[in-house]
Amino acid sequence: MKKRITFVHAAEGEFDPEQIILKDDSLSVLSLAAARQERVTFTFDELPQEVWHVLKQCHEIHIRWSSQYVYDAVPPFASRVSPGLHVFYTPVDQDRPATSLCPLLRKVFDDKLKCYLPETSFISPPILSRTFISNPPLQFHQILPSLDEFVTYIQHKICPRSGDKHTITWESGMASLLSADSVDIDYDSVSHTLTAAGYWSKPPQRDGWTETIRKRDKSTDKVEVGILALERARLPEELSMGGFLAVVGQDKKLQPTLFSFPSRHHPLPDSSKYTTAFRHPTGLHPTLQLSISRSALTTTPPRAPPDSKCGLHTYLTLPSSVFADKYQLSTTDPLFLQSHNLVSLRAIAGETDLEAPDWVTERWGSSLLLELATPPSSNTHKSTHGNVNDDNDNDWQVTIPLHLRYLHPSPSGYRNISVPWPVVFWACTPEDEGEEAVAAGRGKTMAINPFDRVGLGWDGLFAPGTLFYQLHPDTAASTDGYAHVHAGAERGVMVEKVQVPVLRIKDGNGDGGAGLLERVHGIEMVTLIVVVFGFLWVVRSLGRVVKQGGLGSGSGRRDLRGREKRE
Repeated sequence: MKKRITFVHAAEGEFDPEQIILKDDSLSVLSLAAARQERVTFTFDELPQEVWHVLKQCHEIHIRWSSQYVYDAVPPFASRVSPGLHVFYTPVDQDRPATSLCPLLRKVFDDKLKCYLPETSFISPPILSRTFISNPPLQFHQILPSLDEFVTYIQHKICPRSGDKHTITWESGMASLLSADSVDIDYDSVSHTLTAAGYWSKPPQRDGWTETIRKRDKSTDKVEVGILALERARLPEELSMGGFLAVVGQDKKLQPTLFSFPSRHHPLPDSSKYTTAFRHPTGLHPTLQLSISRSALTTTPPRAPPDSKCGLHTYLTLPSSVFADKYQLSTTDPLFLQSHNLVSLRAIAGETDLEAPDWVTERWGSSLLLELATPPSSNTHKSTHGNVNDDNDNDWQVTIPLHLRYLHPSPSGYRNISVPWPVVFWACTPEDEGEEAVAAGRGKTMAINPFDRVGLGWDGLFAPGTLFYQLHPDTAASTDGYAHVHAGAERGVMVEKVQVPVLRIKDGNGDGGAGLLERVHGIEMVTLIVVVFGFLWVVRSLGRVVKQGGLGSGSGRRDLRGREKRE
């Protein structure tokens, strides 16, 4: 087992080396205000049998969980996914999917996950070029507010395998995942190792991180700690980090370091924010509105490579109860696109049947990638498409028309659905003739990034060398947002609630709908009566016509009567 703990503090002056005490078998951190990532690498013999049995049926699997509470994505951890649980899975054999995957996911994360079989519950996201990904992964998503069951599973199944001496330490450490902002789990069949990483944008305590990190007993185990800060990078596609490193139990003092590496994901200024809300009234065809500060769109990313073409995009992850009409969004009608400040629909996958009610959909929902228009002033980098908007004082508004499916009846006549916020980002790709070759070259060099993060769903829709610059969600400016208390602080929620009108029926206590037309069986009976009476009326009308005029057409009857007169 290998563990890597990385602290990223704001800047020089925020950190004093005296806050780190390194001893022969431990490293102590005192009141350190910093973001933190803890990354652990497991081998098969350190995992429960039910876990590695499923992993052996997977070529690759990437699990991403993101908190529904707003948080700062501090570089080099700048990438984001929509709130909830994301699973991206590629089987070893396309004809033999891992049937035990869904039962394991329900056991580990939540027994209410809408996951039963990979071939029916997962969706196949479109890959825009087979040059980029030969076997696109299957995708699953569901909103998961808490990691309670995940932490309990680790404490009961994995912590005891570390030995009695470390079980208590492991259990307390795993409990800290309840305050994590994101969790990643990655496996590939080449390395045969499982990597899990948790990210905290802020310490759970107001006075910072204070703890003692001890070395492991096994000689093969390694605990590496880094205390780093972001530095000015020399090249546009690079990030640079500087600070101190130490291997607990090996190093006698902190080792100063300064290193640069290519990165897919880059930071934007704090002013580059967006909010998400549904326009009211929502009705059965709600409109999702993205409000983006115009100051964030006056130029494309300032450190984007000069030979790149940049476009503003959003990636939506929608539950099965709401969907986008792919025929409506794939239009080339300039009036429609300009009215919504859209450029085009780049990709869509999943449940897109326009007529199916929610109770007949087997898969979890759908995902779509849209390119967004930007204000006319962002004429940069030979880049994005502009649009006309005369009000230059307000935020730039992008609207996305969506549609609701028919949901199950309820006693109240309403059901609530939750829609996670989309991610909004700039994507910058090479513009020259050898775009794919340049992109492929960049994609290979990204592998040397010690903090590289792939398998986010939307990143697979671009060339490997594409650089991403993500905008920051801002729940404070959202009129429809609501606040919750989390980790001792008030934090906005990146999930929108929509109240959907449904059929009102009586519950088991006799509450709910009153009257024949508000009961399912009553509606069925009334429908049957109307159909029967309608059928009888049609038969009666046809019988009256036949009785009065006889059979055959009118012209035929006139010809017959004429011949009878001549005879």
